[in-house]
Amino acid sequence: MTANIKKIPLSFGSTGVEFEIPERNLASVILPLEPEIKEDPFSLVKKALENPIKSKRLSEIVNPDSRIAIIVSDVTRPTPTEKILPPLLEELYLGGAKDENITIIFALGLHRLQTEEECRQLVGEEIFEKIRCIQHDRKRCRYLGETSFGTPVEVFEEVVNSDVIISTGSVEFHYYAGYGGGGKSILPGVSSEKSILSYHSFYSKLFEGDPLSGRADNPARQNIEEAARIAGLDFILNVVLDGKRRIVAAVAGDFIKAHRKGTGIVDFMYKVPVEPADAVVVSCGGFPKDINLFQATKSLENAVYAVKKGGSIVLVAECAEGIGDSIYERWSRECKTPDEVVQKFRKCFEFGGHKAATVGRAAKDFKLYLVSKLPETESRSAFFIPVTSVEEALENIISENPKAKIHVMPNGGWTLPVMK
Repeated sequence: MTANIKKIPLSFGSTGVEFEIPERNLASVILPLEPEIKEDPFSLVKKALENPIKSKRLSEIVNPDSRIAIIVSDVTRPTPTEKILPPLLEELYLGGAKDENITIIFALGLHRLQTEEECRQLVGEEIFEKIRCIQHDRKRCRYLGETSFGTPVEVFEEVVNSDVIISTGSVEFHYYAGYGGGGKSILPGVSSEKSILSYHSFYSKLFEGDPLSGRADNPARQNIEEAARIAGLDFILNVVLDGKRRIVAAVAGDFIKAHRKGTGIVDFMYKVPVEPADAVVVSCGGFPKDINLFQATKSLENAVYAVKKGGSIVLVAECAEGIGDSIYERWSRECKTPDEVVQKFRKCFEFGGHKAATVGRAAKDFKLYLVSKLPETESRSAFFIPVTSVEEALENIISENPKAKIHVMPNGGWTLPVMK
């Protein structure tokens, strides 16, 4: 390696890629402030459960007759559910809970059904064999009321029929809800299609306004929390992860107060002050954040804050499962320009179309490159310039501006650049 070239590894699916960049062009590698892990995951989660925020302990809430619903993340989320469940079950057993009264529910929202093997891997073999595990069915939901935003609260009947509702998940930045975690496992996680579409429809009114990511006070989050309260969410157990999906913190208790403790930790770790550069190379952080383009665009939305208007973004995302949504794919195919897709979204909301509009909005302000396994035609229709490597994109960027300063974001799915 020559003195003026730097090699940088990035996650790509379940593996990785490495690229070279001239040191004179490298502005910075944008990394979070990740703490040293001094405790094993079981201990971290156990301590959170023993010290819940604004709530009784679960062992004091449940009894031997309690019917308990534990809502867990699906395969598109990074939450290490198999590490969260053992201490959670231990806490429930202290209150006399019985395995036959516990149901684990995968919060699919509008995502695809998981295979049995995926379900087993998510919760762990032993728990899958002894606890009833089911997937959310958006067609089997019960109407419970309406939020002040006009969103009908229709929740999966298996959740509604429970005496105690527990939500698990991870707290991270979210382009629309501000953060993941908290009541988001209720809406959209285990809600009806009607509820989910109503919740998402507000995005067409908000997506051209102030940034929503990293804001717990945004209207989408307020809508979520009203729905969670109507649904009767009793308790949350949320974790904060580092870039390697390791648990660095856990919070438990009231679904708002405990969640806000988690968002404070996320802000401290993952809001990184930067000066916008001419370009940014951003990896989603690997699987599952780059499982498809639908999920990968969340990293794109974080990356825009690290680039000057008119600059370039190189998105590194495997997209092993393709675009990930048929409506997103159709909108990208039918709308020929970024302006066209944004205008269409202003006129009509369609779930999946919001992703096409989000990328279209970015494509109006930046040149977008994509390193992925998508066919070139799909990349182009989604308003990306397909490239076979990061170096190919950098060659184009630097040939246009030899003095270009370029940031690198190895964990775009977790990291939120903020103005210095």
